[in-house]
Amino acid sequence: MKGITAFITAAALVGQTLAAPPEQPPTQVLEKRAAPTVTVEGGSIIGSSRLATEAFKGIPFAKAPVGPLRLKPPVKPDTPLGVFHATGYAPACPQFLADNDSNDFLTRVIDTLTDLPFFQKALNVSEDCLTIDVIRPAGTKAGDKLPVLFWIFGGGFEFGWSSMYDAGPLVSNAVNMGKPYIYVGVNYRVGGFGFMPGKEILADGAANLGLLDQRLGLEWVADNIAAFGGDPDKVTIWGESAGSISVWNHMVMYDGNNKYNGKPLFRGGIMNSGSVVPTDPVDCAKGQAVYDAVVAKTTCVNKPDTLSCLRALPYDQFLNAANSVPSILSYNALALSYLPRPDGKVLTQSGDKAALSGKYAAVPMIIGDQEDEGTLFALFQPDLTTTDKVVKYLKDLYFATATTDQVRTFVNLYPTSITAGSPFGSGIFNEIYPGFKRLAAILGDMVFTLSRRVFLEGTTTINPDVPAWSYIASYDKGTPIMGTFHASDLLQVFFGVLPNYASKSIQGYYANFVYNLNPNDASGGTSAQSKIKEDWPQWRNSTRQLMNFFPWRNDILKDDFRDAAARYLLTNLESFYF
Repeated sequence: MKGITAFITAAALVGQTLAAPPEQPPTQVLEKRAAPTVTVEGGSIIGSSRLATEAFKGIPFAKAPVGPLRLKPPVKPDTPLGVFHATGYAPACPQFLADNDSNDFLTRVIDTLTDLPFFQKALNVSEDCLTIDVIRPAGTKAGDKLPVLFWIFGGGFEFGWSSMYDAGPLVSNAVNMGKPYIYVGVNYRVGGFGFMPGKEILADGAANLGLLDQRLGLEWVADNIAAFGGDPDKVTIWGESAGSISVWNHMVMYDGNNKYNGKPLFRGGIMNSGSVVPTDPVDCAKGQAVYDAVVAKTTCVNKPDTLSCLRALPYDQFLNAANSVPSILSYNALALSYLPRPDGKVLTQSGDKAALSGKYAAVPMIIGDQEDEGTLFALFQPDLTTTDKVVKYLKDLYFATATTDQVRTFVNLYPTSITAGSPFGSGIFNEIYPGFKRLAAILGDMVFTLSRRVFLEGTTTINPDVPAWSYIASYDKGTPIMGTFHASDLLQVFFGVLPNYASKSIQGYYANFVYNLNPNDASGGTSAQSKIKEDWPQWRNSTRQLMNFFPWRNDILKDDFRDAAARYLLTNLESFYF
């Protein structure tokens, strides 16, 4: 029964994540309105009108990464755009929702569901997928110079796509708060198409392609957003989960050089559930094992140039091979097969070292977490019922260079009592298998919540004059099994499907930040309606104050919970590389 409950919860979460609210239905008024058109260099882009916004979807910003451009850095188009109708949903890049070789029950069910024809048809997957979506307030025109919010979706660097996020309500709410801005969503390659590791990839200069896709999207904004009425000098990058980690990676790319044509590509960052992930290089043993496993599933085995062979494979064959390694929705969970890794050029070093050495673009930032980040990822390991099993799991799948004693010491910092685990504050409830709540606390802390604190300690020490604000979200406390789970902020903050105080206040803080790089400053725009009654204190080493979001109020919380585990991670950081 417990396994069934866990499966239903996981399936429901996937469904919530994949389902964006429907677009506003057309009305007679909309039908009479002329389609919005934007003139850019090399062509014109025709969008669609809505009640309060105008949408331009699926605008290509790079050549199709197919054939010889598969597993290559993105390339700018070299032909004029012409007249482009940006009115349909852009295709998703090839997805990796589940390991198609897994024997795990939950993973096999997810894999089966996502392979069904109706899912594939609805999703519209294509290798030709490097596109941009732009949503702006209705009536916006060139020269208005609205600030820009650049969205990077999450999905463990393995799944996700831009068109699953309809930002119409987000932009409408910003207008209503007196802080109109332009939203840009970028599509980027995920899974084996965007983050393949291995020495062959490193030698070819083909690492971290998904990050390079995002970077080229930012360059497109610099070149074109003024034509849409945006200000290329006022870009804030925002992401959730893998998108949040990507925001930090953009700060550290090229040793912190975020300039294009002499100007910064962004001036602020918002990170929801993700910051620094200490990682070994692209050609590390873990990375090479992934590459070799993919090659082993193809006819490229024993070829003199396996990478060229992978590029030449039929799409379905390469997709099946790339998706044969463990996925995020599996027993391996956050021990990701595909993720950004140092390559010596794009990412010269692991993000933790970049933070401590000051080699990053130091911009004002907001960063925070859901209270129960780990519950989603602990659904898949019902056999980890003892400390010994948890230690072996983490040692084998996550931390190859840590000693068993180091991992055991870290694990033992988490009490075995179910009242201490995640979802936090749920007492004796939600223990769906022995050790679930303890494992959920460990996974959430080591990847998200406590790594955020360690990250802030480093960045605010290196750059004390660059402001940062941090938070913990507790607005879904009481949700069975999951609590305030990873990605629940998409429902609250992005889509606003629960229009409570938390949703409205966070959107207000974010709008203020987009305008003024300060969530408390409601000046500018058309009014000061985005001013929230509670001032959000900066995160400083001396005070460590967080904003704690609840459904009907905001509180201030000291960021010192589970501090022994945070101290241990910090002092043993190089042993806890992914």
